[in-house]
Amino acid sequence: MLNNFASTQSGGKDTVTTTTILDGTIANADVASDAAIAVSKIDFGNTLEIETSSGDQIFEMDNNASNSVNFQIQNGAGNARADLALDGSAIITLKNQMVGIGDTSPSYALDVNTTGRFTTDLIVGGNLTVGDGGAEDQKVVFNGNAQDFYVGLDDSADDLVIGLGSAVGTTPSISINSDRDVTISDGAIDFDIASHDTSNGLKLGGTLVTSTAAELNLLDGKSSVGDASGPGSATDNAIARFDGTGGKTLQNSTVTISDDPPVVKVGDGTAEDTMLAFDGNALDFHISLDDSADDLVIGTGTTAGTATLISINGDGSETKFNQPKITIGDATAEDTYIIFDGNAQDFRIGLDDGTDTLEIGGGAAHGTAAGISMDVNGDMTLGGGMVCSDEVISRPEIKDYSESYTASSGTGTVTLDMTNGNVFQHTASGGNVTFAFSNPPTTGKAGSLTLKWIQDSSDRTITWPGAVDWAGGSAPSVTSGSGKVDMYTFLTVDAGTTWYGFQAGADLS
Repeated sequence: MLNNFASTQSGGKDTVTTTTILDGTIANADVASDAAIAVSKIDFGNTLEIETSSGDQIFEMDNNASNSVNFQIQNGAGNARADLALDGSAIITLKNQMVGIGDTSPSYALDVNTTGRFTTDLIVGGNLTVGDGGAEDQKVVFNGNAQDFYVGLDDSADDLVIGLGSAVGTTPSISINSDRDVTISDGAIDFDIASHDTSNGLKLGGTLVTSTAAELNLLDGKSSVGDASGPGSATDNAIARFDGTGGKTLQNSTVTISDDPPVVKVGDGTAEDTMLAFDGNALDFHISLDDSADDLVIGTGTTAGTATLISINGDGSETKFNQPKITIGDATAEDTYIIFDGNAQDFRIGLDDGTDTLEIGGGAAHGTAAGISMDVNGDMTLGGGMVCSDEVISRPEIKDYSESYTASSGTGTVTLDMTNGNVFQHTASGGNVTFAFSNPPTTGKAGSLTLKWIQDSSDRTITWPGAVDWAGGSAPSVTSGSGKVDMYTFLTVDAGTTWYGFQAGADLS
């Protein structure tokens, strides 16, 4: 319903003054001679508002108190714009031929010219979503002069596609599926790896790949897809062959790499030298099999059997050092040693750097169970006993030494066993004593023993072995009296066939 409507006109077309009252709202408008309209204010109950240019508010629609602007057009201070508030956070603004997607003061925009085409970059400050989640293809099309390209979603295949043209799914160049598998071309488009300016392009090992197909064709010369292998006749271009039965074999060679157990095998069991060569700058080295000698060889150069430093024969019983110098350690303050890791017991040979001694001992730690230790002057200390097994010790100088001493007592037969030592003592007790000698040195070696006899309170007698030949032809008498001491010595050079006996002293108590 229209209430209180009034109109006034004067001055012909130059000036029209209109006063309109709509439900208590007043709007005044003046029409100038050039037909431009300056509107003072029209207000439809806070739903539609038009103000004069002095108020900068030309057109505004707002029926939602939570949004500052739902739709706005202004022409104030020479600034033309249109705002559309879709919700509380999304704004589309057209202002001075710019489009912004962002907030109410958009800082991300692209220019458009008078034809509506983009003439500069598009910068998106947040997420940009193409599509609405429905069953449809979405794409970005690059509309070229002679050729179009696209980046898009092939929704039926669930693939992200880059291709030619403007329709998704036709002439694709690259596609990525939901499993992140990447497919290049579909057979209709070649993937070009050639260098178009003779210097740039795909490189393998730093070498530029040309357009020759054989350079990348792993099946060159093969009739079907199977084990990967290199060219069948070009030994210079050999690559690894993967064979589930024979392991991994270097093409056109006798080198194989097995997985279980992990073994690198060099050679094919024929009569040939095989080696691992270390090609140095000034000097080469090799570890090789000298097949003619059946020796494992370490030496200089790259030819087996020449300039040998270390060789080990076929049964492992002999190792030769042609230049026997092995350095262990780097001259710093640390223990260095070689450990022999046994099943039940470990042993070591090494330098105890804290005491400046070379040790041979049991265990794997220096300072414990040292059998032999030698200082820098060559002086050795034995940490345990030494068994010579009847071998010769030449020209020893013995200082501060002792002999093993075995004491016994009682009656009956008493055996003096030379494996227990060379000095014995026996105290008579309870009856007479018969002595026997055992384990003398072999014939040609001299052996001697010394016996200290101690008499008890009842005078006991001694029966000597029949092999004893006494000085003077008869055995000496033992001294009577409790605690009396007699000393006897015996010598044999024929393994005990004859013992030469002497009483070294009598009644020595």
